[in-house]
Amino acid sequence: MQEKLIPLLRCPVTRSHLSLQLISRSTKIYNGSTEEIIWEGILFNDDKEWFYPVIEEIPRLLVEAFIDYSPFLQQHLIDYAKRRHELEKKHNKLVSYVVKKNRRTKRSFKQEWKIFDYQKDKTWDADKYGMMQRFLKETDEDFGSVKGKLVFDAGCGNGLLNQLMAEAGITVVGMDLSESVIRAFHNNQQPNALFIQGDIQFPPLVAESFDLVHCSGVLICTNNTEYSFSCIEPCVKGGGKLSVWLYHPRKNLSHNVSNFLRKFTSRLPIKLQYYLYLTTFLPITYVAKRLKGNKQNAREMMIDILDWFSPEYRWEHTPDEAMSWFLKRNYSDIRTTTNDTFGFNIIGIKNK
Repeated sequence: MQEKLIPLLRCPVTRSHLSLQLISRSTKIYNGSTEEIIWEGILFNDDKEWFYPVIEEIPRLLVEAFIDYSPFLQQHLIDYAKRRHELEKKHNKLVSYVVKKNRRTKRSFKQEWKIFDYQKDKTWDADKYGMMQRFLKETDEDFGSVKGKLVFDAGCGNGLLNQLMAEAGITVVGMDLSESVIRAFHNNQQPNALFIQGDIQFPPLVAESFDLVHCSGVLICTNNTEYSFSCIEPCVKGGGKLSVWLYHPRKNLSHNVSNFLRKFTSRLPIKLQYYLYLTTFLPITYVAKRLKGNKQNAREMMIDILDWFSPEYRWEHTPDEAMSWFLKRNYSDIRTTTNDTFGFNIIGIKNK
């Protein structure tokens, strides 16, 4: 973790500032230059009740981080057992909610991005140039307008887009619920691309500070799309922009059959899902796409399959429905910027 990230961070529960108890430092090469970074530490909120580990450079800012990373915390916090007991006793309902809500989703997306090859694979059928062009089109920006902006990418996946943003002169905080952010960090060479682990419904970032909040294909994988929307939009500063990509309903037999099947497949253990799709859906998909001239490799196809069938939630919404979310929260200049086979992107400007 770079020192410059700390002022942007907040406790996801209390919204208070976070202070660092440093454990160790390391170095990382950014664009050929070696920089010192915080490798391990613990972040405490103002009253020291909530605490979050920094492991392998990544701040683990989940509400349930004190449970997920108990071996690390046991090693570095003498009174960890007492602290954990007090949190679980005092905030039992909150802790139970996040643990239940996030368990399957974290496993699903960790597996999805685990198989991604940073040297060979495209992201959603787009190379690096295509990814950046798609981002600019979705957000209705250009290279000149985004340069120098502070961006929150809520659900960064493999983190490649964040590197491209940083190359374009953007300072971007990429957040993901799963541990995909670990690989994203290790494969990143841009000092202005920062990564954290966090929950969209409890964004651990300072409010009203980002020029652009970008959330592509993530809100629809939470338990409540509009509620999750309402949780990230406070991060947008007055006059800033919010951009979200959502699935829309389709009148298509194969689409509806796939959505029916995923009601059952998404409940299976993630490893079982992986081998099930590998031996059933992937061969069929591979042949069908090759016959249509699609040149995706097998890994890319497998990521597509996992993205559809594995997540616990996969909601669909109309542009009019999404527009109402912006209107209720004092946004203007609301418009759909892209609309393709599976979904659409919609943006709005936050009134000052």
